[in-house]
Amino acid sequence: MTTAINATAQAGAAAGGNAGGTGAQPWWKFGHVWMVIAGPAIVVVAGAATAWLAVRQPDPVVAEDYYRQGIEINRTLAKERARAGMEPAMKARNHAATPQQDQPR
Repeated sequence: MTTAINATAQAGAAAGGNAGGTGAQPWWKFGHVWMVIAGPAIVVVAGAATAWLAVRQPDPVVAEDYYRQGIEINRTLAKERARAGMEPAMKARNHAATPQQDQPR
């Protein structure tokens, strides 16, 4: 039995390839091989592009006194909120202090 298989294989090799009579094609001529290679290749290119962007345009450094700056912003916002809450009272005070001839009619 083994000799029959060997004889068939030898006959196929002498005919120019596999037992079907067609020659064996190189691996790069199969489309599915390129599909398998394309996934990791795209990831490598995307990783290189990301690394290039990270090196070329680094993130800005956070200020060392960020806490103090945040406190100042909160104080400013608190003052603005306090003024907004007092707006009707401020209008009344300004209206009362305006001379009679300058008041709108």
